[in-house]
Amino acid sequence: MQYTHLGRSGLSVSRLVLGTMNFGMEAEEADSFRIMDAAHDAGINFFDTANRYGGRTGPGGTESILGRWFAQGGGRRERTVLATKLYGDMPFGERDSWPNGGKLSALNIRHALDASLRRLQTDHIDLYQFHHVDRETPWDEIWQAMEVAVQQGKILYAGSSNFAGWHLATAQEAARKRNFTGLVSEQSLYNLLARTIELEVIPAAEHNGIGIIPWSPLQGGLLGGVLKKERDSSRRTSGRAKEALEAHREQIEQYEDFADELGHEPGDVALAWLLHQPAVTAPIIGPRTMEQLESGIRALDVRLDADALARLDAIFPGHRPAPEDYAW
Repeated sequence: MQYTHLGRSGLSVSRLVLGTMNFGMEAEEADSFRIMDAAHDAGINFFDTANRYGGRTGPGGTESILGRWFAQGGGRRERTVLATKLYGDMPFGERDSWPNGGKLSALNIRHALDASLRRLQTDHIDLYQFHHVDRETPWDEIWQAMEVAVQQGKILYAGSSNFAGWHLATAQEAARKRNFTGLVSEQSLYNLLARTIELEVIPAAEHNGIGIIPWSPLQGGLLGGVLKKERDSSRRTSGRAKEALEAHREQIEQYEDFADELGHEPGDVALAWLLHQPAVTAPIIGPRTMEQLESGIRALDVRLDADALARLDAIFPGHRPAPEDYAW
């Protein structure tokens, strides 16, 4: 396994993040346990979840699965850099929605953090992330609540998810005025088909020492060999996935052919491309099965030279930083 620092922090994390959104939704608890054990065996130390994840087990279900896994001991918690998120409404008792049950008020940060700690069966969260920007709560209030949590030993680092570039800049400026570390990471949609963050999010992140953690690195499976699977009759797309495939079929055909030239699976190339981007700390892989975990790990061995990277840029054109992307 390869490791790097999370943004400008001194925290060492694996170059792949184990995403747990499928635990309790697509993967049963016993399978989730085996996947997490296998991830540790492979050297993955960075696990990501959120308080809303749970699928059919309900909000909080995924954190509870992780908590029961940690409770088995054996150094599971100590060897894990644990990241979770807050923002969306969480139920209070039998009520699915109630004032202050979501977003980033100081009150909800306190409630949500304590609830996550109980479900996760731990005394601290290593990376506590804002799942979305809260346009109604001032940054001084947010950072004061996070400072208290750090002082209490309940969290170590703060991160964001789905922020615009100017949100990152505003958050960091407010943190600097308080002599607070602020954000060390940003989770964004980023892959060969979705490169919008290259306009402003990545430049803002690099300027402020914020590590990028891409989610949906295979764009919902479109970069995972979808055409090959269709030909093999192992997968059929429908609904929005089929519409997305048809919109990008020509690009994806070129891409899968190029992956064949390289001698790698398409999904491995998509992950490897992200690992070659200087702003990226680690992409999130969200396996439902052991086989999917193994394929994600395989991407670490894929090396793309300058010619291969240029070919991928030609198939999936990206962006220059704004404003040069659209102005002189």
